[in-house]
This record gives sequence, C-alpha cells and structure tokens, in this order.
Amino acid sequence: MSDEYTDRDLPEEMFDILHEEEYENQTQSKTPPANVEELPQPIYRLKTLHSSETFHAYYVPTGAEMHFMKQCDLEAALEGPRPQERVESPSLEQCRVSLAINAGESSAPEAAAATAFIIPNRSLVVAPTKYGRDLVEVLGVVHDLSVVNADELVLIERPATVDDYRRYLENLEREKEAMAKCRDRIEAHKLPMKLVSAHCLLEDGKILFFFTAESRVDFRDLVRDLVSLFHARIELRQIGVRDEARVTGGCGVCGRILCCHGLSDKLNPVSIKMAKDQNLSLNSLKISGPCGRLLCCLSYEHQFYRDARRELPSEGNRFTYDGTLFKVIEVNVLSNRIRIAGEDGRLLDMDAARLKYADGRWTIIEDGHP
Repeated sequence: MSDEYTDRDLPEEMFDILHEEEYENQTQSKTPPANVEELPQPIYRLKTLHSSETFHAYYVPTGAEMHFMKQCDLEAALEGPRPQERVESPSLEQCRVSLAINAGESSAPEAAAATAFIIPNRSLVVAPTKYGRDLVEVLGVVHDLSVVNADELVLIERPATVDDYRRYLENLEREKEAMAKCRDRIEAHKLPMKLVSAHCLLEDGKILFFFTAESRVDFRDLVRDLVSLFHARIELRQIGVRDEARVTGGCGVCGRILCCHGLSDKLNPVSIKMAKDQNLSLNSLKISGPCGRLLCCLSYEHQFYRDARRELPSEGNRFTYDGTLFKVIEVNVLSNRIRIAGEDGRLLDMDAARLKYADGRWTIIEDGHP
C-alpha cells in the first residue's frame, strides 16, 4: 500500500495509485486460521486513533493489569488529582464475571477467555501497528474467531501511561505544524496531490503523511525537503478516497457520522448490484457518499434482501391468472407485495403470500384454497 522514503534511500520508481478495487481484493483474500483453538485468548479488536483502522491483538498479563485506563481517565490524571473520588478500572474478578455473563452459553474458546484477565473496553494501550508502535484503543473482546487471521495478530505491549498520553497530545500539535509545512512544500513543487492528514508515531520518531492523487506522483524532492525540515523519518502513504473519508470523518446523507469513520470495523466492498437488489434509485447522487463511492450502508441489509428474494418471484416471471397471462413488473421485499401486469392491460397489486412455487413455476393461490 505504501513505501517509505528517506534522504538516504530514494527509489527510482514511484508506486502506482492504490485503487479501491485492489484494496477490496486484498481484504477478501484474507483467510481465517485453520484451527482457531490454537489462537491465544482472549483476542481483542484494536483501533488506531489517527485513521480509525482496526486490527486484532492479544495480551500476556505481566502484573500491571490494574493500570489500564480510558482516555478520559488519562486526561483526568494529566490534569492532576481531583477532590472527587477517582473511578478505578474494573478488578480482575469483575472482568471475569462480566465476560462470563456477556458470553451466556459460551463455547470452549469463550469459556477459556472468561478465565483470563480482560482488558476493559475503551482502554488505551501501546501496540505495534502496520505503521509502527503507537497508541491505540481497545474496542473489546472478539468472540467470533473465524474473522481473525493468525498471521496478522500482534502483541499488546503495555497499558498507556500518563506520559504516553502527554506525548500523544504533543504530537497532535506537531501534526498541525507538519500539515501546514507539507502543504507549503507541495504547492512549491506544484505536485498534483492532496494532503489528507499527518501523524506522528508515539515512539518511533517517524512522521506519516497520507495523501490522495489521481495519477503517479514523483515526490522525491518533497521527501528531501520534509526530511530537512523535521529531521525525522518520513513516510508518504497514498490512499483511496474511501480511506480518506475514514480518516477525516464527516456527516453522511442520513445526518449521522460516516459509517467508515465511526461504525464499521473495515471497508467492505460495495457493488451496484446491492442497490439493484434493494430496488434503490441508480442515480449516483442518491446512492453515493461524500467520498464519491457507493454508500457503505448498502452492504448492511443486502443479505436480508437476498434471503427474502428467494421466497419471492423475480421481475419478469410470467404465470396465468384468471385466464390471462400476467408478468411480474415490481417486487417490494419490505412490504412482501408484488405488482403484476396482464396482457389485457390490468395492473394488480397483491400480497406475495398468495403465490406458490411448485413444479418449476409460480402459481396464484385462489382465495379460500390452501
């Protein structure tokens, strides 16, 4: 997805744009582990704070389990002691009981997880990401281990401390400066690229710059300028428009926060066929998000529509009713009704429950007949 550049090692060939289709194929090509029972447990889903990307990790207790804190707790600790009673993290026994209750009739892997220490949800930890060691947020325990790839599991190193959070806040201010200077250098070099965000890693002394572009960009001179300005390792990452929306966030047509930024764990592939199956308008302005691509929410109910359509005739099916040949012209999955047009010009709207599929064809059940 990206390459790393410094003043000492600059490649001669620039990488191509990462198209959304390529990203989706890479996502779909991931295969679950052969034996989930061999995975370390419990497994957590983590989220990066700067790009809302998620990944899986596990933790080996080291005796510091009581020091896992949420962002609000770290902010309070950074401001100093308060007269109010401090809210402490759940105890080890409380975490075990909570997981056992939430799991209900748990399977063997979940039962094993219930006996281990559980990191409280929303806690901040230090863990390796694909960009480097960074501050990440724990979303919770993963119960469906079929979605976990053993080759991509990482080890949570330790809980975040007040010093880590202080450094994180300092990096936020440094990122604003980095964004401004990088934009100035992009304009100076007249490069056809749009800077999306900048991120300073917690401990690795590296600055990440995320950008979008419509074509190949030669930014070797830009990298040299950035290295001389910041005296740090510089990494430029070219991302797609859907990734840009996930990083920057925003408001969708529904009036709520973008799903890719605040709801979805990953970017699922979305096709125009999903809109067709849901009888939605194929007007691109109505089914596209702020990123210009198809709405992520089209995939949420797609399986429901697919399952429901198996019990209904398809548009174009023909059958005889009341001595006339009728054709199905519209199928409403939500109301479970169909509209048919007859050769004699009649248009009928009826309940789909009146139709029965037998011997390879659809027939209408007469009123009063089983």
